[in-house]
Amino acid sequence: MCRYNLSVANKAISDQFGFSHEDMGNIITVAMLTYAVGLVLNGLLTDRIGGKRAMLIGAAGTIIMNIAFGAASFVGKLWVFVAIRGIDGYLQSFGAPGMVKINAAWFAHQERGRFSGIFGFTINLGRIGIFTLGPALMAGFMFLGIIYIPPQHWRWVFWTPSMICLVMAIAMSLTVKDTPEDAGWVGVIPDDSAPGGQDVHAGFGQVFRTIVSNPVVWVIAFAYACTGAVRQSVDQWFPRYMQDLYKVDLKSWGFFILAVLIPTVASAGSLLSGYVSDIVFRGRRAPVAGMLYFLETVIILLAAQFHTSISAIIFFALISFTANSTHSILGSAAPMDIGGRRYAGFALGLIDSFQYLGGSLAGHYLGKLLDVNPGYYFYFMAPFGVIGGILMLTILGRVTEVHKPPPVPPGAAT
Repeated sequence: MCRYNLSVANKAISDQFGFSHEDMGNIITVAMLTYAVGLVLNGLLTDRIGGKRAMLIGAAGTIIMNIAFGAASFVGKLWVFVAIRGIDGYLQSFGAPGMVKINAAWFAHQERGRFSGIFGFTINLGRIGIFTLGPALMAGFMFLGIIYIPPQHWRWVFWTPSMICLVMAIAMSLTVKDTPEDAGWVGVIPDDSAPGGQDVHAGFGQVFRTIVSNPVVWVIAFAYACTGAVRQSVDQWFPRYMQDLYKVDLKSWGFFILAVLIPTVASAGSLLSGYVSDIVFRGRRAPVAGMLYFLETVIILLAAQFHTSISAIIFFALISFTANSTHSILGSAAPMDIGGRRYAGFALGLIDSFQYLGGSLAGHYLGKLLDVNPGYYFYFMAPFGVIGGILMLTILGRVTEVHKPPPVPPGAAT
């Protein structure tokens, strides 16, 4: 909710301060780039400090930065919005490595695709939450049917999710354990990254050598950049696209249906792809991802041929299905497979950073294209599906299993 709120407030911010699509795209791009850099650094750090600490740092950081972004409405300077969202991007990047680090210890290899589906569902639950709550805050609504909340300034689209995040962070701090062993269940889930041990912590040098030396990591990372370009093109721009082209009101039932349909279908894709890769392909992610990338390309090209609000709703949902399916199995399951409980944080950080490098293109460059011609929107996404599919073809026969660390050179730091 603290990440997707910008897409809800995009047009309101632009209208208030006279920002162009490219200006808003710059806010998005900087956030994506700092998130990408943060994933690499914080993924490495997460393998040292543990997933729970990492998630709490990320939660505290995004609470503060979302409050600051709302407060920046009193300043109204583009560079202030860019700077705050950039810092927020870095701090939010503690979250995903922390989540995956914890669950690599709690799930065995052929259970991780299904967990990744659940992970994708929780992300989409937040999207449904903010796409419902955000427009309601700006339009006014009845709380519990008895208290009328009048229309609020768009800054509350940033402040309210911060309050919700605070409650959830406190709940997590009181309940979550990094490993089954911490919760009293010894040996329930085997440690597939360090035979004979249960420790989730590892030295920086050991983590870095183990993950960077694995060629499958790099193939998945570049493919995941393609996922990011398509996924962020939809997530960051679809409300603005519907407002600009079809004059859809965020308070309308049409937008509500779309706002719920996109994350619902995306969740179904995350869950289905996880189950198929676990059960049908026995933990291999590449065959499923490859089929999804090529299917995505066909859907995107079809979307560009139709020009009605109804067709846009249908195609947005279908693109979200494919993009979030590859997001789930490549961005969550594959890093857990490759890194195991000891190296999953950095595996996730490195791979996921490429998603946001790709996603950064959906900020400045897509915004600039939309300033020229909104009709370029879907064509911008199409090449990424083709490239992602081709990359998956190169590792079809590979199982993304834990890559054992290379020998440590004599005298090297661990």
